[in-house]
Amino acid sequence: MLIFIRRCEKNLIFPLLRVFNSTSVSTNVEPTTTKEFRVLELIPQKKAFIKKKKQDYKLPPPACDEMSTKQDWPSIWPGPRTFNPYTVPLPLRQGYVEGTNVPPGKYGNAELMKIPNFLHLTPPAVKRHCEALKQFCTSWPKELETEEDCNRHFPLDIITSDYCYSSPTIREPLARIVSLKVNLNSLNLDSHAKDKLLRLLGNKYNPETNIITITADRCPTRKQNLEYVEYLLVALFHESWRTEAWEAEKSEPDMEYYDWDKSKSRQTLMKLHSWPETSTNVDIETIPSATEYKIAVSELINQGEDEYSLTKYKEAVKNILNLKCNNTN
Repeated sequence: MLIFIRRCEKNLIFPLLRVFNSTSVSTNVEPTTTKEFRVLELIPQKKAFIKKKKQDYKLPPPACDEMSTKQDWPSIWPGPRTFNPYTVPLPLRQGYVEGTNVPPGKYGNAELMKIPNFLHLTPPAVKRHCEALKQFCTSWPKELETEEDCNRHFPLDIITSDYCYSSPTIREPLARIVSLKVNLNSLNLDSHAKDKLLRLLGNKYNPETNIITITADRCPTRKQNLEYVEYLLVALFHESWRTEAWEAEKSEPDMEYYDWDKSKSRQTLMKLHSWPETSTNVDIETIPSATEYKIAVSELINQGEDEYSLTKYKEAVKNILNLKCNNTN
């Protein structure tokens, strides 16, 4: 077997490498260099430590020290944000340090950053916000210029409370309490319904201000308590107008209050005025001082006896009987 080996020139190798895309053949072969073994140092020598020079950085002064007193504060603090001591030009203090009686300053004070602040609600900022909201507002109605007009058109007052504080939960238990206030005169009631309503209310009625106050806090949410107090007012109103069958059988001793129009005192006054006749169908408005006598007798029995009520009753009786006493020494 014969094997022919042809030696090619150096210039013919590179075209073949391009054809077969091979890099296994290299014409430049670098001689290998042997590396020496690392020396084992049982006690390594310490390298010389070159101490760097400390550079002194000149910090600029805080921005609050260079602020002008005529600056536009709403532009610097436009909205709610965490307290920044370098922006607020106020010497604020908060917190407690053991051993000292002076609270720490505003720099590095975490207590000032914990609580919400209202630095964005300064009077100029509020005024600017109000000016921007004026285009969305309407003029105040002329029918509600006085407090009496407001009470006449809107007799119902709903009182609730909102709380803003830092807590794991945003729901405050006291925020669910709802109070309803209404004037007794704004309700359409007659004498029977008014008396029954006041007896059902008990201590919920204030006779000095003539205001009914109903408070609810048994439900977990404010909306539920609001619906509950509205239901109570409607239920009390309709219940006061209901007349039971046994109420028509009540006599004068069974009445909860003294009604002069249904009493024997009125019949006696009618007989006295129409004497010698015994008619009781006389208009009370035609009798002189009859209204004064009616009020005096009703207050004396319903409110109790005192010096004022007895004196008023005495004068009313003298006027009814047309008696004039001359004081003589």
